[in-house]
Amino acid sequence: MTNRFQNRIAVFAALPLLGLATLATMSCTKTSSAEGGAPPPPDVETAVVEQRDLPIVREWIGTLAGLVNADIKAEVSGYLLTQNYAEGSFVRKGQLLFEIDPRPLQAAQDQASGQLAQAKAQLAQANAGLVQAQAQLVSAKANQRKAQMDEDKYIPLAQQQAVTQQDLDNAKQTNQSLKAQVGASKAQVETSKALIESAQAGIAAAAAAVDTAKVNLGFTKLTSPIDGVAGVATTQVGNLVGPAGNAVTTVSTLDPIKANFSVSEQEYISLTRNAAQLSQLALELVLADGSVWPQKGRFAFADRQVDASTGAIVLTGRFPNPGNKLRPGQYGKVRATIGVHKGALLVPQRSVTDTQGAYLVAVVDPNNTIRFTPVKVGDRIASKWVIDDGLKPGERVVTDGLFKIHPGALVNPKETK
Repeated sequence: MTNRFQNRIAVFAALPLLGLATLATMSCTKTSSAEGGAPPPPDVETAVVEQRDLPIVREWIGTLAGLVNADIKAEVSGYLLTQNYAEGSFVRKGQLLFEIDPRPLQAAQDQASGQLAQAKAQLAQANAGLVQAQAQLVSAKANQRKAQMDEDKYIPLAQQQAVTQQDLDNAKQTNQSLKAQVGASKAQVETSKALIESAQAGIAAAAAAVDTAKVNLGFTKLTSPIDGVAGVATTQVGNLVGPAGNAVTTVSTLDPIKANFSVSEQEYISLTRNAAQLSQLALELVLADGSVWPQKGRFAFADRQVDASTGAIVLTGRFPNPGNKLRPGQYGKVRATIGVHKGALLVPQRSVTDTQGAYLVAVVDPNNTIRFTPVKVGDRIASKWVIDDGLKPGERVVTDGLFKIHPGALVNPKETK
């Protein structure tokens, strides 16, 4: 035993000796030889150091959160027309929650539909113009071919002076004019084709505008994207809402519900040494009133990183939540059995004395004398303390009557009931 513990034991032991000396002084006339001999050993209550396997249980402070939390936001601007759900109630996927005044967007869709019809009419007109231009081109080509034949026929006749030079010049002029007409007809055909392409592009743009208008009109009905519990509406009927505003409500999936809790980096390393242990970790949830949630939970996942400022990492467990009784934001303790302490030594907490950070236990030796021994304590289990070092199984420790004893004192041990 070190000098440190010997000094503390001496101080601890001096207290009962001082009391005994005082009593002796006050009753010196009564402690005469007439009483015959020394006083009997003092009675002390004892308990046997118990050894058994203990589950290693850890608890962490957790916060509940919905498995999926869907913010319902307005995608278009407009005045809120109706609220179609009861706040705090369970809603189904696709159920109507709010409706925005659709009239401005309905008008925009009608206008886009009109522009689409106009673009289709322009395409029909351009197609008709193309047909007409192609017919004119065919006619111009035929006329030009006839004029070319006349010119070819008049050239030898003019050389033989069978026709006049004027007839030949007229034939050439007519042929040149008809060639120009053919070129103009070709240009008209190309123009008509360009008009058709433009009309087709106009139709595509108008159709896209109609689709956009339909989508925007659909956005006037705010529906739930998931099955879950809808929260309080953050705005009222008649208010102006829009994409730049906050969510009008939130729908959360609560069964199962998540419990987020932080563990230290050291605990996380210990938990993950066995890869299967973390995935198979069974969890209990202790609620704020001290009751234990009847449904057991399972580990779900760990966050991607350790928080450098706190040295902790967030783990998430999932608990069945029938009836959606648990709600996001609740606090609770997440409890898990992470292993077994083989052959743990247990003593009552009241048998351990804390002397300025060092722990002492009074041991009753087989000859019923007192021995103070330093111990290293571990976890507290209910009303008992796990002793990691300093005691042996079956030893007797004093649980009551410490003020009566000192090292080496003879005592009358009685087992604690």
